[in-house]
Order: sequence, then C-alpha cells, then structure tokens
Amino acid sequence: MRISENAYKFIFTSLTRITDFEKEFTIESIQRDLWLNGDYVVGEVMDIAGSSCKAELPNGRMMELMKGDVVVGALGVRHATLEATGSWEEVKADGKMHLLTGAGLLGKMTSRSIFVTPLIELQYKGHIMVDGLKKNMADYVMEIPDHSFNIPIILLVGTSMSSGKTTSARIIARQLKQMGLKVAGAKLTGAGRYRDILSMKDAGADYVVDFVDVGLPSSICPKAEYKKAVKNMLSLLAQSKADVAVVEIGASPLEPYNGALAIKAIKKQVKCTVLCASDPYAVLGVMKSFHLKPTIVSGPAANTFGGVELIKNLCGIDALNLIEQQNLPALKIILREKLGLTAFSNN
Repeated sequence: MRISENAYKFIFTSLTRITDFEKEFTIESIQRDLWLNGDYVVGEVMDIAGSSCKAELPNGRMMELMKGDVVVGALGVRHATLEATGSWEEVKADGKMHLLTGAGLLGKMTSRSIFVTPLIELQYKGHIMVDGLKKNMADYVMEIPDHSFNIPIILLVGTSMSSGKTTSARIIARQLKQMGLKVAGAKLTGAGRYRDILSMKDAGADYVVDFVDVGLPSSICPKAEYKKAVKNMLSLLAQSKADVAVVEIGASPLEPYNGALAIKAIKKQVKCTVLCASDPYAVLGVMKSFHLKPTIVSGPAANTFGGVELIKNLCGIDALNLIEQQNLPALKIILREKLGLTAFSNN
C-alpha cells in the first residue's frame, strides 16, 4: 500500500520526528519474532473509552484521537511508577497493543495506576517498510562526530516521575538566558515526550536534544546501547557551543531508565544539582540510596514551609519552590556561584 499521496490518513506521533516519512513507504505485517525495540509500526485505534484520547504530533502539539484513526509510532518500553508500565515484548500474536505514551511509544500495557485513565487500545496493522526493509528509529540517526563535552551542567534529578523536573528545568533555563548565557537543554533519560524539551526551548534554550534524536523510543534498553546513545547526545550538545547545559534525568536514577549511567557520563561537568522531590522523605531516600547530595531541593516537597523545614531537618539541604517568584533571586545567586559567575549583574 503506497501512501505518500495519502499521508493525511495517518497520524504521525512525535517519535517519528526524526524520519522522512513524507516520502513513499509501504506497510507490511512482520512475523512477531522479527520485531525489535524502536521499530516503526502502524496501529489502528480500537478503543478510546475513558482514555485521554490524545497523541503528540511531531511538532509537539497534541491531537485528539478517534476510533478508527491509524497511528504511526515506535515499539518501546515504559516503566512509569505513577501511571502505567508496558513493553512491546508483551505484545502477543493477536497484535493488540496500547499507546503507552502520547508520543507514540507502542507496546502492551502490563499495569496501570487506578488514578490514571485507561490507555488507548490499538490493533497492529504492520511495520513501516521502505525499499522492502522494515524501518527502525536507529535507521534515521545520521553519523554523529565524536566531540569532547566540556560544557558546565545544571543537573535536574527526581525522586520519581511528576516530581517537578521539567518545570524546574524550564524556569532555570529562563533564568540563565536572562543572565545573558547561551543555553542548551537536554533530557537524557525517560520515555519520549517532545514537549519536555520543547518547554526548555520555549523558555529560551538555544538548542535542545533528547534520546529520540539518537534513535531511542525510551531510554529503557541494554546498557551498552544506552552508553552509545548518551555519548551521541553529549556530542550533539557539544556542537551547540553553549555556555551552560540544563540537563534533566527523567523519572529517578533508581528506575530502569539508565539514569545512573547518564549521571556517570556527565558527573565531571555537573556544577549544580537540583533534586526535584514529591515529598521530603523521598529526598532522604534518593540521597541515601544513590549517594547523591543536591545543591537544592525543589518540586512538590518544597510547596510549603512545613516541607521546606522537614527537608532541612531530615537532610540538611535547603529547599526552594522555584515556581514562587520571590525565590528566583535566590536561585540566580546559586546559579551564578556554582557557575563561577559571581561578577555578573543581578539581571
């Protein structure tokens, strides 16, 4: 089935943003034992009852899905502690699968929190084929020259997903731009959502990159594969020649997204670590389990004076609620000090 003239019939999710799918391709059902992580596949929406019904497009905008829509995404793995887990490896011969993330991560759901809506159900229709070969995300990654990475990093780590990392990254990127710096933004681990790094771009980051840019649907993959991916991400960041990089580690470093490997790869360049936490006790847990001492704590755990005081008493760390305007001058002081920019003005 040739569809280059009928692309409007397909909904391309943001995991396809690295491709050239505007060109001609075909769809072919591939036997199950030949599937691979990152393969581009097509699924028809079968059931949206009670679900959020939205997919993220290659430009980062969200589109409402309807039953019968045909979605192009990539096979992958998600292990979200607060929402849902699933994997392409759990898809059976019947081809029933789910939209594990709005970005187009496709696989069979294995568990779901009762606090989130049901996931969109899809029926596998086939793999994307070009010149008789099935296409994988890795096929669309150009050779990346190896560049030495020496950009100072503001690192954002979380105690879990939904702990405020992306919001904090956006705020920090904005403050750094107001200080007159060239800023790069990156999300090194997680399950692909384009809007996470786009939020840093919207805040003023001059350049952004994530694991999708180097061919991964999520950062859950074998360690050797991820080491190559993070090396490529750092090479891309180095090409930006930024003054500073705001780097987010998705989920938490204790989850199976290879966060520990990402932190190890960049630790020599980390000048400031912001630990975003869901609650004060989670701060203590990550600090002890991962032997991490943050510069500051932010996120929901710092929403009240009670949380701030408990973090100080438990961990000996100052907490700042970065979404509060009155805390931004203190944040700028910390950023200047850690980056060695104390001579800069207060702008």
